[in-house]
Amino acid sequence: MPSATVEEYLESIYKLSSETSGLRAVRLAEQLDVSPASVAEMMKKLVDQGLITRNPDMIIRLTQEGRAKALHLVRKHRLSERFLTDMVGLSWDKVHDEACRFEHILSPEVEAGIARMLGEPDTCPHGYPIPGPDGSIADEPNDRLADCAIGEQCTVAIVPEDDSKLLQYLDSLGLRPGARTSIEERSPFEGPIHINIEGRLQAIGLDLAQTIRVKRDH
Repeated sequence: MPSATVEEYLESIYKLSSETSGLRAVRLAEQLDVSPASVAEMMKKLVDQGLITRNPDMIIRLTQEGRAKALHLVRKHRLSERFLTDMVGLSWDKVHDEACRFEHILSPEVEAGIARMLGEPDTCPHGYPIPGPDGSIADEPNDRLADCAIGEQCTVAIVPEDDSKLLQYLDSLGLRPGARTSIEERSPFEGPIHINIEGRLQAIGLDLAQTIRVKRDH
């Protein structure tokens, strides 16, 4: 079984690779808050284990085996978040860090039991898809709230998961997965946008609106 540190690297590589087409060690070091030297040492270990490849430009990519292991950890993490919110009662701004610890101790039997208990959920509390036990995973919506047209109706799908203060703020606005929203007005010069959230008008920054993924009505 991979160590918890190896698992954390694989999970981070998977998540960061979905955000950029050219993942390099410096971005991984920033995400994990470790030194470049530590990342370099781990990259060599992961290459030797056949879990990642690095091309001449030093772009990091998961191998088929590495992706399978990463998706299994992502499944345990997101199931853990769902369990901690739905069954334990933790608020959604606290479960990410708790799940980072909890996921490493789940046996296959406990993982399967939690999934059954929760009714095989499709998403974590923040809207990210939960991989299936076979490693399959649904596509993540890529549309951003900031890119919607004025008056266009949409549904919040995914919000950032690892900033507890931001999640508390989003919760206070009602900007959670499943919430119906639309842009009512845009301020000039990249100023705030005014949105309707389930009938309530709120102003949020354009940068924040860029981090919120939505499903547009068709």
